Parts: sequence; structure tokens; C-alpha cells
Amino acid sequence: MKILYGIQGTGHGHISRARELLPVFSEQAEIDVLISGYNIKLSLEGYHVIRKRGVSFKYDSQGYVDVLATAMEFKPFTLMKDIGDLDLDQYDIVISDFEPITAWACSMQSKDCVGLSHQAAFHSKKCPRPEKEDLVAEKVMKYFAPCSTQIGFHFQRYDHFIEPPIIRKDIRDLSPTQGEHITCYLPAFHHETLMEAFAPFKDTQWHIFSAYSDERYEQGNAVIHPVSHQEFLASVEGCRGVVTSGGFETCAESMFLNKKLITMPIRNQYEQLCNTAALKEIGIPVLSEWDEEAQRILGEWLRDDHVVHLPEYADSQKVVDHVIAEANL
Repeated sequence: MKILYGIQGTGHGHISRARELLPVFSEQAEIDVLISGYNIKLSLEGYHVIRKRGVSFKYDSQGYVDVLATAMEFKPFTLMKDIGDLDLDQYDIVISDFEPITAWACSMQSKDCVGLSHQAAFHSKKCPRPEKEDLVAEKVMKYFAPCSTQIGFHFQRYDHFIEPPIIRKDIRDLSPTQGEHITCYLPAFHHETLMEAFAPFKDTQWHIFSAYSDERYEQGNAVIHPVSHQEFLASVEGCRGVVTSGGFETCAESMFLNKKLITMPIRNQYEQLCNTAALKEIGIPVLSEWDEEAQRILGEWLRDDHVVHLPEYADSQKVVDHVIAEANL
């Protein structure tokens, strides 16, 4: 059996999930991996990897999706050529983790494709949405990487085809303690913007992980870190709380580690607005912008010890068995 596993390379969640599932798939099949996206921060070693430009989102330093910059980087003819050139005849199963080239190639070649992603969960109307649904964004989530079969991941099992989150081994192997600092990962914001927002909370120690800093340094009651896998793990292991965006994986991992959590979704990023709608339902506070109301909510959260626990997490072997069963092999 031979499998093509397509991965959306933007962000860390898709590749992190693949790192957990690929070794299990490899016990039963030969694996090729296709990764698309032009702002990829993580790599994947030990597998035959096909790299394509694909589609990625660009962000400004104030927490917004930069629509103009995203549009200017989009290369539709390159995308269409990559879709047309992908030969799927050699594969028994094609998987797409919100990766458009594999999904659309399957559609054009009349081949089944298994959608295996967090975004696949939103094919169910039972998943929470923000008060104001974005019909265009709903269509994008549905057709960006269209698949014949969906297996989704979410904080809870909202529907029959939805699995709980996959928690990577690096997180499962931690021994969490309750320290004094707060770990902050809000990648769309410049760290100077965050230090200004956190300035009223002078008695709180902050570990801020910033894509805009190339070196570690201390300023007042904050430590600024470049985005670093090992340093982030060490920080979140010993923190007393996590401030992060509405990204699915980091929120799930924080709850798995029994860390109190507060979120601020990336504005114009509809998936994150959906995620924070789900988090709000289970008691996680959500910030929308750095205003007086956000300062009040953040201050209350810092004083509160309430923790929302992750109800369950996925068994990788059962997920792989689910995929193979859906592919009718």
C-alpha cells in the first residue's frame, strides 16, 4: 500500500499532527509527503517530501490577516500547474491536511481523497461558529481543499466524524509545574505591541515568543524569545497560564497540560474565530482587541486560578485505522 499525505505548511499545527501520524501510517504503508506553502517554519525529516509553493496567509504586526499582501503573493498559474502535474496513479490512499494541491488533483483525476484536518471538522454545522457567520469564509474552508471523505479534529466530538485533538509526543512527555510566569504566543503581533498591552501588569512575569525578534532579551518584567521549539516547551511546561491566539493545536495543548488559557484570535482569520467560539462555550475567556475591556478581562484572568481541562485526546492508531477504513482498503 502506498499513501500520499498532503500537508498545508503554514503554521505549525498541520506538520505537528503529521509527525504523530506518519510513523503509524509507515507501519502499514509506503509514504510520500507533499508540503505546500511558502512561509513554512518547520521541517519534516525522514520521509520523501515533495515541496510545492501552494497558498499561504500573510499577517501584519497588529494581529490582522494582510489581505493585500496575501493576494500579491498568490500565484494562481503555479498552483494550477502543480495540481495538473501531480500524478496520483501510484497511490492507494491520498490524504489532505487542508492541502489544496493534493485535494484538487484528486478532484480532477476522479480519485477519492481523505480530508484529515481540523478544518474538516467545520463540514459539520454542529461545530460552534461566531455570532456573525462569514459565508465567504465558510466557502473557503469547504472548497480550499475539497475532499470526498472528511475526518476532523476539534476540542470535543461535535459530530460522528470528528476526533479529539492529537497531542504531540513532545507535549505528552512534559512534566508540567505551576511557575510564576505567563507564556505568550501571539504570532501575529509585534512583541513591542504586546509589551505595551501587558505594561499595566507589572507584577506578572511574561515570556513572549515573537516572530519579530531574532534574539532573546529581557526588558522590565518580560523576556522576549525568538520562536523556538525547545524554549517554548520549557516555558509552557513551567508557566501558570498561556496567552495565545485561536490556533487549534496550541489551545488544545495548553488545556492538556492543565494550564489556564486566554485567547485572542487573529482578526480576519475565520477559523480562529470559530475556535474561540468553541472555547468560549467551555469557559475560556476571549479577547478581541487591546482596549480597556481587554485589560479588565486579562486582569481578572491573571487573578483567577480556574483551569479548563481537555476532555480527551486522540489515539493515533485509531485515527490511522479510521483513515484506512474510510478509504475502503
